[in-house]
Amino acid sequence: MAINTPNAAAAWRPDEYAFAPADAVPEALINQLSTVAGTVEGDAPVVRVAYVDDASATSVPEGAVIEESDPTLAELLIPTRKIALLTQLSNEMFSQDRTPDMISTSVARAIVRKSNEDFLTAPAPTAGESGPTGILNTAGITTGTAVTDNLDPITDLLAALEELDGIPTAIVLGPDSWAYLSKIKAGTGSAQPLLGSGVEAGERRLFGLPVVVTNAMTPNTGLIVDTTAVLSSVGQVKVASSDHAAFTSDSVVLRSTWRTGWGVVHPERLGTFTVGTAA
Repeated sequence: MAINTPNAAAAWRPDEYAFAPADAVPEALINQLSTVAGTVEGDAPVVRVAYVDDASATSVPEGAVIEESDPTLAELLIPTRKIALLTQLSNEMFSQDRTPDMISTSVARAIVRKSNEDFLTAPAPTAGESGPTGILNTAGITTGTAVTDNLDPITDLLAALEELDGIPTAIVLGPDSWAYLSKIKAGTGSAQPLLGSGVEAGERRLFGLPVVVTNAMTPNTGLIVDTTAVLSSVGQVKVASSDHAAFTSDSVVLRSTWRTGWGVVHPERLGTFTVGTAA
């Protein structure tokens, strides 16, 4: 009988597991702040997303000739980048009751941390490189004024984005910026915080929008996102194990990978503002 995988022991056919990103890493910003448009594998392929720049409609008198005005058929290219983590454990360590669960939790945190950093702040790729540019480094984003002692600059920025046909869906802040806003007082000489008493845990919101607080955010900076303007490619979170890669060490090697990418259509519909004094 021929040797084949169904008849071989598991050590000869190591498994690879894939998990839906919304289940494995739901807290990743790319899952919260973008619209998934497709999935590709490899650094060279890109997701090609078709979108339309609207033409302008006009009012015409009855019976008058209607001038032709065509919309622009446009395309967004979404490159991707792979996040990877390799961990080696002795067989004795790996066999401990809680080790696999604790390691999987640690791996998920590491992948989310790196994903969030890239999603917000990755620099634009240089010549010969591929990959997406962090949202904060995307050209053409609308810039608001600094928030110091009141929230009026955020009000003005929201209005400016809506004037540009944006539909703001979330505000992203770092812990430092959220703390700064939380300490703004209701009025001169008042001890009452503008955002509430701060003694009850609750959903963080500003102007009816959810506030996403992440330590991946640039200090002293806020970002207003329209998730329909941020399109993404989100692959499966893949986990594989092998006791052959470190055979001479009597160890198990765990490999975790996640390929993601994103791009922005109509970047003017996203906005940034400074909180307090810029770093």
